Amino acid sequence: MIHETAIIDPDAQIGQNVSIGPYSIIKASVIIDSGTVIGPHVVVDSFTSIGSDCRIFQYASIGAEPQALNFKGEETWVKIGRGCVIREFVTINRGTGFGGGITEIGDENFIMAYAHVAHDCRTGNRVVMANAATLAGHITIGSNVTIGGLTAVHQFVRIGDYAYIGGKAAVVKDIVPFVIAAGDRAKLHGLNKVGLKRFGFSEEALSPVKKAYRIIFRFGLALNEAIERVKAEIDQTPEVLSLIGFIKSSQRGITR
Repeated sequence: MIHETAIIDPDAQIGQNVSIGPYSIIKASVIIDSGTVIGPHVVVDSFTSIGSDCRIFQYASIGAEPQALNFKGEETWVKIGRGCVIREFVTINRGTGFGGGITEIGDENFIMAYAHVAHDCRTGNRVVMANAATLAGHITIGSNVTIGGLTAVHQFVRIGDYAYIGGKAAVVKDIVPFVIAAGDRAKLHGLNKVGLKRFGFSEEALSPVKKAYRIIFRFGLALNEAIERVKAEIDQTPEVLSLIGFIKSSQRGITR
């Protein structure tokens, strides 16, 4: 299962039924769980943990030092969950000591060719990053998020659960859950109705979210006033509470 030309440091921990292709390099302090397939010409740098049943395609670079001027060589990590697909030429950098020390990819992420995940980013589960999507440092992505090709996301931005970011977007402020955003600079274009239905949201669950969206983003109200109206006029379902909580915790401001 391990090609004779692969270079694997004796300190690396390789699980059962792991496949490592020709000319790949696995450095010290790497952990690869069972059933993962590493293609040819992949580099997995030190302080990287890869979960079970992942597929990493040729020329990916996982766990390289962060592209951060203040990084001083401290021990920081990349942690990748189970069942992820990481396509050709993807780069995922380690965290920094000043940014939390870890770059973390959740379970079942699908990261397409040439995408980049910078230091101290964290993604939830079932995130899709299309070709050449780029995350700058310190970004937090929720679960079930899709990020279109050639999209760039600014440092410290958060993207909420079930959001859909259109291709070639420039995202400079937080994107709330459940919405579609697109453009340079990104603007909201309504709820991600198709995606939400695919994930099993009923019309009954979506109705309060639609009403909350209209009040917050369509009525031209000040944000605090809009939130108070949502609290007063709409059932406080888990989805509505998630939307309000995300907005109230925003540090960069939200995309309108």
